[in-house]
Amino acid sequence: MKAEAIGRKAIRVAKSIINNTVLVVFVLMIAFAGYALWDSKQLHKSAGKSVYEVYKPTAANGGKTFKELQVINDEVIGWLTVYGTNIDYPVTQAPNNEKYVNTNAEGRYSLSGAIFLDANNSKDFSDFNSIIYGHHMAKKVMFGEIGEFSDRNVFDANKYGNLYFDGKDHGLEFFAFVHADAYDHSIFSPNRKEDARQTYLFNLLAKSMYLRDVGVSIDDRIVLLSTCSADSTNGRDILVAKLTDEVFEDPALGAGDEKAGLGHLYGLVKEIPLLLLLTMVLSTLAVARNLVSVLRSRRSPGLAGARRKNISTRLGVVGKTPSG
Repeated sequence: MKAEAIGRKAIRVAKSIINNTVLVVFVLMIAFAGYALWDSKQLHKSAGKSVYEVYKPTAANGGKTFKELQVINDEVIGWLTVYGTNIDYPVTQAPNNEKYVNTNAEGRYSLSGAIFLDANNSKDFSDFNSIIYGHHMAKKVMFGEIGEFSDRNVFDANKYGNLYFDGKDHGLEFFAFVHADAYDHSIFSPNRKEDARQTYLFNLLAKSMYLRDVGVSIDDRIVLLSTCSADSTNGRDILVAKLTDEVFEDPALGAGDEKAGLGHLYGLVKEIPLLLLLTMVLSTLAVARNLVSVLRSRRSPGLAGARRKNISTRLGVVGKTPSG
């Protein structure tokens, strides 16, 4: 009997340890998931276009707030807008191409970085080919929507943008979408000189996934918007535009705010699968614990018999025959 009591006590202790361990795991998983969701939300919120819209140069404020941004960070050189998307950000340029990978337009450290012009380009966009970089981020922030132009319908529907620099607006007329390797120097070589422009343009057009005839030539200025691609490790998605003095009106003025709202809703919906996954994991662990408990009782016939004997004793039926 003493051995059985010790055995029962050991099982109770073991079950208690298992229950507490499972509980701790549950709490840690929920805490980690909650922190991950919060951290992701904060990161994307800090990179949203609404953070910078107060600085946007417009006819209403005469560029006053944009000048204030330039006082905060004198490496802010312009403003980029791609109509039909949430791409609506200040453009920066540093002496190198590393700084704004993790520095925002206000000059503060940020994992989302900033939109920046290649260090080898002229900040007045006078070069034949200028390259602007930005992070590919979820929830349609920074250059997260560039990759969507790989869809022909998106490419056909969004033809124009705006680039503000030197105190005035300039038009962007998008004519190509290219998927390239990050180490393709035939594309990622800004400020091509006159004798190399024809070769550069021919190569760019040949590698384009989609093209639109806008009459581009080596006498024009072109701007490449480049970001990482989700399709390959070193892949880059590039939206190419002809830079013009003609300013294009946004064909869907106000659609950006609507898209931002839908993007927020989309972001919430995307978080639901993670919560469902956590629920499934917790349920599976609970079922597994109960299953282990059942299997343990089935594999301990001596203990099970003792339990039945104790129950029979309490009912007063020990020693009686079936007939009573």
